Amino acid sequence: MTARTLRTPRDLVDAGLVASHRLAELEGVAARYAVAITPAMAELIPDNDAMARQFVPAAAELDRTPDERADPIGDEIHSPVEGIVHRYPDRVLLKANHACAVYCRFCFRREMVGPDGVRPLSPSQLDAAMAYIAGRPEIWEVIVTGGDPLILSVRRLRDLMARLAKIDHVKVVRFHTRVPVVDPARITPGLVAALRAPGKTTWVGLHANHPDEFTPAAEAACARILDAGIPMVSQTVLLKGVNDEAATLEALLRRFVELRIKPYYLHHADLAPGTAHFRTTLAEGQALMRSLRGKVSGLCQPTYVLDIPGGHGKAPVGPCYAGDGEVTDPGGRLHAYPTA
Repeated sequence: MTARTLRTPRDLVDAGLVASHRLAELEGVAARYAVAITPAMAELIPDNDAMARQFVPAAAELDRTPDERADPIGDEIHSPVEGIVHRYPDRVLLKANHACAVYCRFCFRREMVGPDGVRPLSPSQLDAAMAYIAGRPEIWEVIVTGGDPLILSVRRLRDLMARLAKIDHVKVVRFHTRVPVVDPARITPGLVAALRAPGKTTWVGLHANHPDEFTPAAEAACARILDAGIPMVSQTVLLKGVNDEAATLEALLRRFVELRIKPYYLHHADLAPGTAHFRTTLAEGQALMRSLRGKVSGLCQPTYVLDIPGGHGKAPVGPCYAGDGEVTDPGGRLHAYPTA
């Protein structure tokens, strides 16, 4: 059993996760992008290509296509103060830290996260971010992200929620995280309690991409959050070689619902540097979404979205079922329907 997080290519070789002849190749990747694989994920990687593909570095990450960009969804354009992204009128992202428990090889913030990325917010920067939120009564929801906010200490999470609790117009606080699946032992009763504050509704958005991520420990971690009265939604990135087959995606979405986690977004992979080997086409994603309709419960249906490059926001890009006076049923048959 791996006892610690693996952070270098040498660690991966020593743990038997990659062959020794790949060491030099992977050191070139690690010099560019952060590496971290938790014990929970390291146990799943042997004999599981989908899990290895998500977390083990590959030389293809150094191949950058012309349309890829360091800030693929335009966070910087909408960042009025450090740590805040205000893209939509009623909600902001609060990026309290820029470290993660694991570093996914397809990450859309891969230029910003990790030990060589953007520094965590200083006390004065956090004060400025909180002042920005407090000064804008249209902000109804604060989405705490990063990095991964659930690697913060219980004390820091409690302090963050206490500060948000003092801002009356903020009603919802949402945490985006991978920790319940990649490092489930961190989800202690104390951490869960720290996510709640009087007068605020807390949600947790869980990022998981493959049904094998849901080990018994991960399921128990999610249950601790849910049993505390904190609802959960899912976020999944559509990834070639990981979940781009209908059976895998169906199994993942069913697993979410079985665990009381509502499927929320299926993200088309962003144009982050060195991630072309993960991206499907939009047509492939739409075909997968069409295959779900009528086959799995409506509870299992996420919204397939594309984050428009340049900071223009998310757009639903699922298949269209109606147009020109016809509607397509789940079996692909056309039916006439009045247009007025």
